[in-house]
Amino acid sequence: MAASGPVSVLIAGANRGLGLEMVKQMVEGPNPAKKLFACCRDPDGSRAVALQTLAKKHPSNIICVVRLDATDLCSIKQAAQQVGSLLGTGGLNLLINNAGFLAKATLQDTTPEDMQGSFNTNVMGPMNIIKEFLPHLRTAAKASEVPGMSSSKAAVISISSFLGSMESVKHSYSFFPAVSYRISKAGLNMLTLCAAEELKKDGILFSVLHPGWVRTDMGGEEGEIDAPESVQGMLSVMASLTEKQNGAFLDYKGNTVAW
Repeated sequence: MAASGPVSVLIAGANRGLGLEMVKQMVEGPNPAKKLFACCRDPDGSRAVALQTLAKKHPSNIICVVRLDATDLCSIKQAAQQVGSLLGTGGLNLLINNAGFLAKATLQDTTPEDMQGSFNTNVMGPMNIIKEFLPHLRTAAKASEVPGMSSSKAAVISISSFLGSMESVKHSYSFFPAVSYRISKAGLNMLTLCAAEELKKDGILFSVLHPGWVRTDMGGEEGEIDAPESVQGMLSVMASLTEKQNGAFLDYKGNTVAW
């Protein structure tokens, strides 16, 4: 992150893939976040071992590994209370909604469970997280003496996908249908636009980022780039955001993605 990067950062879905790489780069980079809250569904489970190892390596930067299940409102409320008790007077500068659910089925093979799982994790989760952490973001915006909007002041960045772009369907559907995922990411994009409009008076920036087709558990081995390249690009984009990009849909290189 840039020298004026965020003091406090929360990352949802931080135990693997892009989320884990974000944690790593944000604490091991030249200007590490001073207070990083790494969230995942089961902090004590086998899928969080790498995250816990990283937290032990950087105890002064990773304040704690927080239990946060994006599909469980009670879990989100408890996480917001826990983080709030540790933030101090500066509030939360940057919230990254990274938790995601992917089902690759076509329309004819998509089940109600696929659609519900996608909507719960990819739309309802980010909405509830934004609402519960909003007081901490408002505190950060008010505490900042820097004019305008930025990720070092108060921002919510949600990791979306070009698959949520309606323009992309005719070019990509044949090799990657993922109907429920596409619909839910389009919903996430709309959620972000609504939040950007409703909360611009609070000085909180909202944007969605497409990380690229990344070689992760979710993206698969056929991905075009690896997680370090994707995250390095996204963090650079986040650091460059201003009020001009409030409500923007960008890729990891900073290019605008068509809605």
